[in-house]
Amino acid sequence: MGGLFVARLTSGRIPQKGTWYVGPATGGEIQRECRGQPHISLPKEIAAQNGNLEESSSTKDGSICGYESLHHLLSVNLKPHLYKEVSRLLIGLNCGKPLELIALPEAAKALSSKHDFDLQAFSFDADKELLREPQVVRVGASGVNILCLQEAWMMPFAFCTREKRWCEFAEPVDGESTRFLQEYARKYNMVIISPILERDVNHGETLWNTAIIIGNHGNIIGKHRKNHIPRVGDFNESTYYMEGNTGPSCVSRRLYGKIAVNICYGRHHPMNWLAFGLNGAEIVFNPSATVGELSEPMWPIEARNAAIANSYFVGSINRVGTETFPNPFTSGDGKPQHADFGHFYGSSHFSAPDASCTPSLSRYKDGLLISDMDLNLCRQLKDKWGFRMTARYELYADLLARYLKPDFEPQVISDPLLHKKSL
Repeated sequence: MGGLFVARLTSGRIPQKGTWYVGPATGGEIQRECRGQPHISLPKEIAAQNGNLEESSSTKDGSICGYESLHHLLSVNLKPHLYKEVSRLLIGLNCGKPLELIALPEAAKALSSKHDFDLQAFSFDADKELLREPQVVRVGASGVNILCLQEAWMMPFAFCTREKRWCEFAEPVDGESTRFLQEYARKYNMVIISPILERDVNHGETLWNTAIIIGNHGNIIGKHRKNHIPRVGDFNESTYYMEGNTGPSCVSRRLYGKIAVNICYGRHHPMNWLAFGLNGAEIVFNPSATVGELSEPMWPIEARNAAIANSYFVGSINRVGTETFPNPFTSGDGKPQHADFGHFYGSSHFSAPDASCTPSLSRYKDGLLISDMDLNLCRQLKDKWGFRMTARYELYADLLARYLKPDFEPQVISDPLLHKKSL
């Protein structure tokens, strides 16, 4: 490709449709078998053996009034000229025009139809430059350079239960799922980001929420451990692991740009996004597992804002479906006990530094989102807005240094006439 920087980014999810067999299997391992159901359930014989209950068939499908996504609902119900204007306001313009669709091979479309998963593909452009060739990275499939999976893709998101039985899913960085993906990284010449529940065998078998970056040669380039651990609602993750110790590192790949991973809850922390940007990230992936009642209004805002403020691309990946667990649990909020987190609403999407973004994937179906990204756009937006140049890092550093001290007092100027009686 000469000077062309080609990378195909995928904000996809390995399909979670399937039956999870929970309990000891051959060799004491936990097994999973795909059965085409978008929730966790247990075969009756195993459920009876382990005292487990199968999920009710009345689980809601997770659609929006029967539509896969907000964009789907709007496109079907608005006249074309109205939808065009609404779409401009909702997802912006890339270099002054709507995002271009990528023509996908018929074989990819056939797989999407056969296995019933959402498949979308878009291209982010940058302005042509005199001195630099385009640096186009493809994220996704169909020639993908980078593939990112959802948070803890190799297991149910069981951290709501506070039951230690789920620790059996933990594995070392070079464990079974990594070896499985290394073969595909070599075969298809792509970088794969694999978020797992890590067991650190060299440090007392401590557990971490970790994303492993596998190189296109099948090598392990590095890892990132989740910086921020939630303690909100059902998300009692500190029962299993604590805050990571790898910092906001960034992986540099000459062919595929500078990649960073901001796992799930880290997206609620602006300083976390900033740290990846200060380390030079060009694409930040946010593999997540989050449910509608808790965070859906925030989902389309936070990553897009991070992309704008830090002049990089963001890939937002979310789990999809409803997972029902054997034993009910409570959230400490006074509500009745329940056996599921709620609906993981999918809606994966990409955001660009120029405030444009793709439509979201389905809210209730597995999906694969493909995007071509010209990384030249990152520098172009830095030059246009000057966010780095106009930032006042010395002021922020001074405030943070003082804030960390036990005797810190907020800088508040009181109105001396606040309590004066009016005439």
